[in-house]
Amino acid sequence: MTDQIWKRDEIESPCIKICVVHPEARICTGCLRTIDEIGAWSRMSAEDRQRIMAELPERRGQIQQRRGGRAARLKRGG
Repeated sequence: MTDQIWKRDEIESPCIKICVVHPEARICTGCLRTIDEIGAWSRMSAEDRQRIMAELPERRGQIQQRRGGRAARLKRGG
């Protein structure tokens, strides 16, 4: 017998447990949601979650990769 209490028909969270907010884009670099979306996720309707999930792939372009950090500075002599 399966315990139906824990079975819910909800859209799973896109969280991948890499929770770092990009300083300029202000979105999580792991799941690409805003802080407000992350905080409200459990209270959102299925339609709102679906809308956000559909927008996530487009948000990847808002996050620019770092350009080498310390290693790049050392190469430039700075």
